[in-house]
Amino acid sequence: MRKDVRILLVGEPKVGKTSLIMSLVSEEFPQVVPYRAEEITIPADVTPERVPTHIVDYSEAEQTDEQLSSEISKANVICIVYAVNNKKSIEKVTSHWIPLINDNTDKDSRVPVILVGNKSDLVEHSSMETILPVMNQYTEIETCVECSAKNLKNISELFYYAQKAVLHPTGPLYCPEEKQMKPACIKALTRIFKVSDLDNDGILNDNELNFFQRTCFNAPLVSQALEDVKNVVRKNVIDGVCDNGLTLKGFLFLHTLFIQRGRHETTWTVLRRFGYDDDLELHQDYLFPLTLKVPPDCTTELNHNAYLFLQSVFDKHDKDRDCALSPEELKDLFDVFPYMPWGPDVNNTVCTNDEGWITYQGYLSQWTLTTYLDVQRCLEYLGYLGYSIISEQESQAVAITVTRDKKIDLQKKQTQRSVFRCNVFGDSGSGKSGFLQAFLGRNLTRQNTVSEEHMSYYAISTAYVYGQEKYLLLHEVFPDFDVLSDTDLACDIVCLVYDASNPHSFEYCARVFKQYFMDTKMPCMMIAAKSDLQETKQLYALTPLEFCRKHKMPPPQAFTCNTADAPCKDIYTKLTTMAMHPHARLRCMCTCNRCTFCHLQNFINSELVQTVKAKLYTAILSRSLLFQRPSNSSVSQSSFTLFLLFFFAFTHVTQADLKSSTFWLRVSAGATVFAVLGFAMYRVLLKQR
Repeated sequence: MRKDVRILLVGEPKVGKTSLIMSLVSEEFPQVVPYRAEEITIPADVTPERVPTHIVDYSEAEQTDEQLSSEISKANVICIVYAVNNKKSIEKVTSHWIPLINDNTDKDSRVPVILVGNKSDLVEHSSMETILPVMNQYTEIETCVECSAKNLKNISELFYYAQKAVLHPTGPLYCPEEKQMKPACIKALTRIFKVSDLDNDGILNDNELNFFQRTCFNAPLVSQALEDVKNVVRKNVIDGVCDNGLTLKGFLFLHTLFIQRGRHETTWTVLRRFGYDDDLELHQDYLFPLTLKVPPDCTTELNHNAYLFLQSVFDKHDKDRDCALSPEELKDLFDVFPYMPWGPDVNNTVCTNDEGWITYQGYLSQWTLTTYLDVQRCLEYLGYLGYSIISEQESQAVAITVTRDKKIDLQKKQTQRSVFRCNVFGDSGSGKSGFLQAFLGRNLTRQNTVSEEHMSYYAISTAYVYGQEKYLLLHEVFPDFDVLSDTDLACDIVCLVYDASNPHSFEYCARVFKQYFMDTKMPCMMIAAKSDLQETKQLYALTPLEFCRKHKMPPPQAFTCNTADAPCKDIYTKLTTMAMHPHARLRCMCTCNRCTFCHLQNFINSELVQTVKAKLYTAILSRSLLFQRPSNSSVSQSSFTLFLLFFFAFTHVTQADLKSSTFWLRVSAGATVFAVLGFAMYRVLLKQR
């Protein structure tokens, strides 16, 4: 809605322009009329549309042509006043005033015109027969009002219609010559119908109509009124009502009827509630709410209510219930958009089924990616889908959660985020793209079918960490960079990929790590890609394993996407876990992070336990020398010695030990001995008491 309305009154001298203004203000006919009334402002609280209104008078005796042109250009609506008892003033409407107004306004944005026939108290006949041909000739004329400043007849109505012509103009909605709505109006109302059709069956049932009525007019329709509306449509449109619901054809007919009967404010109320401006374009404030602010080092995610809304949109368009969107279903979903927002690269960014259709998981993943990378674009998309209207919220900004500063997460050693970014570095041909596509469940055979022009440098999907579903976003960084940008450095974990069969591949990863990440607390992981090929010694001063040990990184992880089935996703769970807990030194090479061994191993190798272990070792040794009784001392020392041996033996387990039956035999025997001696020690101490 406009912030204010500016009404300009023009016309020949002595037709009663000033008298009309003064009669409106004083509610009585003025005995003394000046040449020109001063500009009057009517407050918003006393106008029907609750908009401040400025009324401007024109006097040929006091103003120049330049001043008149200036006032015409500033006016939102112009009232051409003529005297119904003066034919010359009527003729001047078409011979002088309308051409003058058109010459001083843009052709693309004509100012609405109201014809005002004043002094109706002086004649018994109406001037409408003379004015109707003029109205049909000039489309910018909204209406004609006959009034009397002396009798106060239709004075308030005159300025109400003038205000209405600005706030609810007919021009953008309806073409009088063709007697039908304009294409832009039909397009906007079609989108509104599709958004309001919550089950996507092409019909607005009673529940949907009531929701629509309550959304736009804050009041539901009573049953009888609803039936009356349907009966009107049935009588005039063959396919307007189907299965006792309103079709798109019937919906458009109703609004055409509103406009033809002069109730176009009804259509404008609907349009503005769904975000449209006076040009029937979605308003920028509707698409991009100004309430959302994202501080530095914070990220943006969709909240639970937003995911529920997107799930309902997916279910609404997944007509065959196969948990995937076919190209036709996807096109239908985005039919409420002015353009197709997802290109072919999206199919290589998220999970798809065997036919290449975006799955439910892939659909939510793409929305998550858009929210993380470009939250303003996400707000725009949610606006097209009508999130704020369907969810009955002030704006779609409430669908976004701004996470807290990453520094606070590191200090508290916990995070509430659900999306984690992993930047993937590697030399050309190292297997970065294959690593990204494998995350989406695609082996090498399936990857070879992807067109090069449709390749994506992002991949996003879910990973479960300790039973929690998280999103991992992989971003492939181009290897031919001079200096890394802030975007490439801003991530939660770094993945360094080298080709295990190429002797020169690891050097690039080592150089990137030492140049950008060695002196940071950013968790990093080395990936030995193409592990199905013959491993070659890397031409570098240190082997990849020695390099990782030196810089306190996990050992290089072997990886290949050249598998018969979908590649293993354990490595991605490991990456997500490290991104979630960057403060912890995770050494578990099992990578599942779900088994008991993983939990114990991660706990034992944490910095806290390492510190406690050192202090415990010192305390136990010193305490073992303080036992007074020799018999008890020998038992106690033996128990504590075995405890230390068992404790430290278990904390230095390697990946190779896990596959050795001898290792597990030793563990079982050690645990048995420890339990027996512990029970004996308990009996000895019990006897002392």
